[in-house]
Amino acid sequence: MVKQYYVDHDFSGEDLQAHHFQDCQFYRCQFNHADLSDCQFERCQFIESGDLIGCSFSYATLINASFKQCNLSMATFTGSRCFGAEFRDCNLQGSDFHRASFTNYITQKSYFCSGFITGCNLAYSNFDGVLLEACELFDNRWRGANLTAASMKGADLSGGEFSPEQWGSFELRGANLTRVELDGLDPRTVALEGVMINQWQQEQLLAPFGLIISAD
Repeated sequence: MVKQYYVDHDFSGEDLQAHHFQDCQFYRCQFNHADLSDCQFERCQFIESGDLIGCSFSYATLINASFKQCNLSMATFTGSRCFGAEFRDCNLQGSDFHRASFTNYITQKSYFCSGFITGCNLAYSNFDGVLLEACELFDNRWRGANLTAASMKGADLSGGEFSPEQWGSFELRGANLTRVELDGLDPRTVALEGVMINQWQQEQLLAPFGLIISAD
């Protein structure tokens, strides 16, 4: 599908597996409970200029779906199944991923995650309680996002932008924090076991202790 235009269209419950949409516009559309597994969206618009509400993907199946250079501002992904989904260079400002799942459960207590969110604007998005462990999450803008109780253990968060008040609200042990400004991150209150940083970031981390790092 190339350069298609959809307004107030209801795709809810439809089987759209492996469809390819390119340069399409979806304004006030519903994808609730739709199967979008292996779908590809390239340079698509999911919100009309001036609208305060984007498209809804609530409880949709987005397994291995791909969104590249799309505008998904204010989109709702509540309860969606996102294992293996990728969002590359997208505008996800204000999007809601509450209860979205990037996990594959082997047993009730054993699981692994898969997700690719890179180069995206995630300002003021909602990832409350979402598991994104060991996922590719680099070069994103997270400022103002709700990351409360989210887990990004072992994830690649390199090059990301965070607000100082976000540190400590989510789990980041074993994560890659290289190229990240660490202002406000206090190692006395945030678990940093296995976290990877650049040498220049040491000064920011040790500042709360009153230590001054000199050049070699």
